[in-house]
Amino acid sequence: MKTIDFILSLYLLDKRKNVILQVGNKIINRMADKKPTLQECAMKYGTMMGLFWIGKFILFPIGFKIPFIQLFFFFLTLFTPFLGYIFAKKYRENECENSISFFQGFSFTIFMYLFAALLVAVAHYIYFQFIDNGFIIETYSAMLNGLKEASAGQAVLPIEQVEEAMNIISGLSALQLTMQIIYQNIFWGFLLAFPTALLIMKRNKQ
Repeated sequence: MKTIDFILSLYLLDKRKNVILQVGNKIINRMADKKPTLQECAMKYGTMMGLFWIGKFILFPIGFKIPFIQLFFFFLTLFTPFLGYIFAKKYRENECENSISFFQGFSFTIFMYLFAALLVAVAHYIYFQFIDNGFIIETYSAMLNGLKEASAGQAVLPIEQVEEAMNIISGLSALQLTMQIIYQNIFWGFLLAFPTALLIMKRNKQ
């Protein structure tokens, strides 16, 4: 009797194991077939955009001492919308079967720039908190003083306005500066989302 019970237990255990394996295989197959969400794709491309911005930001303080680097930084900044378009186009081709609505393209682009802004914010905070030590503000102040001396006796209202803005910025903490840049990056990302969505919008012909 005990032998029969033991054999029956082994049989039931084997059946349960097969059921568990079948369920596991179904879950794995579903996960493999599941397409990434818009937010997941935006995070992927936003991470790449954020790394691009971090590399660009590293050049910014160096550019004060090397004019060519400053010019290169300027061109990289101008390249940002084109890179955003390239990423959005890749999203349409790779994840949307080359068909995307304006709203979907707009949403993807906004999320992409949002994730990029959050990633580069880490680099901004580290730099302003531990590395800068007032270097950027002092450099800008020296440049403004040079402009004021060069324009002695002439109208200097724009220079004074910039100087007032620099005084306000110099009083901000590293966290406050970082938050200001985040808002700025999100704002520009929102504006760039309109033309980007229009350019990548495409419907497959039926």
